[in-house]
Amino acid sequence: MGKIIAVVNQKGGVGKTTSAVNLTAALRDQGVKVLLCDFDPQANATSGMGVDKRKIKYSAYDLVINRVPAEQAIIQTPYGDVLPSHADLAGATVELIGQDHRERQLETALAGIRDRYDLILIDCPPSLELLTLNGLCAADGILVPVQCEYYALEGLSDLMATLRMVKRRLNPRLEIFGVALTMYDGRTNFSAQVAQEVRRHFPGKVFATVIPRNIRLAEAPSHGIPVTAYDRASRGSAAYRALAEEVKAKL
Repeated sequence: MGKIIAVVNQKGGVGKTTSAVNLTAALRDQGVKVLLCDFDPQANATSGMGVDKRKIKYSAYDLVINRVPAEQAIIQTPYGDVLPSHADLAGATVELIGQDHRERQLETALAGIRDRYDLILIDCPPSLELLTLNGLCAADGILVPVQCEYYALEGLSDLMATLRMVKRRLNPRLEIFGVALTMYDGRTNFSAQVAQEVRRHFPGKVFATVIPRNIRLAEAPSHGIPVTAYDRASRGSAAYRALAEEVKAKL
């Protein structure tokens, strides 16, 4: 049975979607059968994998609201399989409120396909609400991107509190799969200090690979492809390939 990992951090701009997209592509290149489930209404992971959001037939919204089978929504790309998102997903929170087991709709939707993959990555919204709760209930673990900047640890206590609540009440198998340091600037002592602090807060959970600030990483989404395809020789691409090797070793 494949492992399901939710990529989550309620703080925006930490490299969550960038990590989800580029890990998917790098893992696929390393022979891992991987599916990227875009569960963020912004659908940036969908477009980042080269999928035209205007042309999709079914999205994650249809899975959790209209009970469309996941296999009918999956799109194959050169960088890995994608279960796309759409702006309609933003309204799913309201529509789910009246449903029984509303926090388990994504788990139910993915149950029939998880055996087809070694890994399913869920790109969650940058918030701690019902969509993210669905991601946490569906997952075996969470991958937390943390940017190496001043407010890096701000809000992580809320995320950890939510993790403990979900583990205690809803999903006892949920664990921290790993913490990924992003936007690292090797020219400053400050990035090194933040990295040290994060490692102190999450002993044994922080990946050795750090993701640097890199212009190619910033440019790749505008071309609708992962950085591993946009510029394989870039520092950003090398970092995500190294991170993918660490993730693969833990599967």
